[in-house]
Amino acid sequence: MPFDLRDIPLDQKAEAALAARGLEYRVVDPDDRAGLEAWVAADRRGFHENRADEAELAREVSVFADRRVHAVHDPTLDAPEIPVATVASWPTGLSVPGGRSVDGWAVSSVTVAPTHRRRGVARALMEGELQNAVAAGAALAMLTASEATLYGRYGFAPAARAATVEVARRRVEWIAPLEPGRVQFVAPEVMRTAAASIARRAVARTPGEIDRWPGLIDRMLGTHAPDSERSRSIRVARYDDRHDQPQGFVVFRVKHDPGEADNDDRSVLEFDFLAAATDEAERALWRFLTEHDLIGRVRGRLRSVDEPLPWLIADRRAITVRDVVDHLWLRILDPVAALEARRYSGSGSLVLDIDDPQGYAAGRFEIEFSAKGHAEVRRSESAPTDASARAARRSRPVQGLRLGVAELGAIYLGDVAPSLLARAGRVVETTPGSLALADRLFASPRAPHLSIWF
Repeated sequence: MPFDLRDIPLDQKAEAALAARGLEYRVVDPDDRAGLEAWVAADRRGFHENRADEAELAREVSVFADRRVHAVHDPTLDAPEIPVATVASWPTGLSVPGGRSVDGWAVSSVTVAPTHRRRGVARALMEGELQNAVAAGAALAMLTASEATLYGRYGFAPAARAATVEVARRRVEWIAPLEPGRVQFVAPEVMRTAAASIARRAVARTPGEIDRWPGLIDRMLGTHAPDSERSRSIRVARYDDRHDQPQGFVVFRVKHDPGEADNDDRSVLEFDFLAAATDEAERALWRFLTEHDLIGRVRGRLRSVDEPLPWLIADRRAITVRDVVDHLWLRILDPVAALEARRYSGSGSLVLDIDDPQGYAAGRFEIEFSAKGHAEVRRSESAPTDASARAARRSRPVQGLRLGVAELGAIYLGDVAPSLLARAGRVVETTPGSLALADRLFASPRAPHLSIWF
């Protein structure tokens, strides 16, 4: 979606709703350094973060200058330049089953000051973002949710989970074969050159991942502020295959848990960024992480709920999976574009009757799935022009489901089966056998997973 984000008009409905409450709804000009710094201050305050130092502030201003940044101001305050609410968004690709990508609209930094709650501010911001996404031509909107009850009212649903995986290192006995490549330590600034390419390939192979941006890579590697305490604690290891081609890397640090006894078990090797472009690289990096001396536990955050690790070691009970969360939330806006973007596990025909109170995705959609997993989607209001196609569709029993737009978002990447939602009363089978067909079609060979916050 190549265009200038400043060309998207300010949503007049949101502007009017906030103005009725004495508030001003604005787009922050990316060239307005003071305005961006004030916005960053409000954003960090909203997430209870410390005030940014000079290096961190420069990094965040640089990142948000490339996004569409909205602010809500209260002109009656002593410091009216500091927003009372924030949101940022940008167009980006979302990986979907089949190694493909769909145009999405990422929504981030949604904050409302506690002094301005229950005034309809969050509603105005979110409804404005859906309008922005449609104006940008996105098939869907997406976000990572810090609260589980806020976004369902706007048609979002959890679509990919994440978990914390912890390994008792002393109990690990590796039973998988050795990989043919090698793992080596690299300096963060050296890793910066290859990191974007590896991350891009890692993202493409996993449904639910989104495109990385340079500021994220710099923050993960600590290259934006190399002299900070956090950056100096970072260690980076890279896996090169047998042809000396970089295929994966992990960014980690060693922490000491004061809750443990005064021995090696206090030391925790913790990572929240492991990018592997191949299964081989993923296995090699996991082995590297679990073979450190003087370490009691290895802890990976935002990991997949379907890790291969239990099948790589002898004692699978050395692994604890906890803090499983509904991490990525999706809101389908254009069912035709969204459904045609991904690949499916088989062939067949299915009709989806979608309810969307806000109207974006409402309607009946007829889908033909080819033997190769391609989908052709048609709104039923537009009749097929070919007479033989019309006759063929009349002659076949219609397999169909009735569901809401949130339920469509939940099954879109394959994280939850339509039949499970039917058991919960969230999906209705209109023809016997439709749920079994939908379960098969929407299943993903790889569990959807998002390994970052945005």
